[in-house]
Amino acid sequence: MIAVDGPAASGKGTIAQALAAHFGLPHMDTGLLYRAVALNLWRWGGDPASEFEALRASDMLSIDPVDDELRSEPVSRIASSISAYPSVRTALLDRQRQFAGQPGGAVLDGRDIGTVIAPDATAKLFVTASAEVRAQRRVRELLERGMPAHYDDVLADIRARDERDTAREVAPLKPASDAIIFDTSNLDRDAAIAEAIRLVDGRLAHSHS
Repeated sequence: MIAVDGPAASGKGTIAQALAAHFGLPHMDTGLLYRAVALNLWRWGGDPASEFEALRASDMLSIDPVDDELRSEPVSRIASSISAYPSVRTALLDRQRQFAGQPGGAVLDGRDIGTVIAPDATAKLFVTASAEVRAQRRVRELLERGMPAHYDDVLADIRARDERDTAREVAPLKPASDAIIFDTSNLDRDAAIAEAIRLVDGRLAHSHS
């Protein structure tokens, strides 16, 4: 089991997908679960400030990974807000733990995989980068999808999201005590993937020795 955590736009999803492909393991982007709840809430016209309505939106959850709206900025903001609700996190907990515990292992990425979902994971990466670099990446990603994006707005949103994620009482964003801290600020995509594979290989080899 490989846990990949980190803040928004750090590259953790790309790295987790690459690790899953390299090691031949199934992959779950746990952020999509929260985005799917947020998208339900948004489409219903629900109130993100209401924990009850957010919990209702987590019922009968279906996820279409290719739905562009899952990665839109309004849905991202709502997902960040509702992920602080204990009842929503509890509702999605079993789904994540079942995936993590499947025979043969898995790769999960999110914000609390190594600390809450799979604290016994064999290898844990905490992927990070400066807020400025992450904002640049997110702007590029949104523009490539044909969505409007302005650097200053995205940077402010990322900083606000970091604050919410690290300050929340339930499952705050923080590295597990045994996680490898991996800063991707100065690495391009291919270099980051290669280094992540090297780091995880080393951790897995150590665990088997």
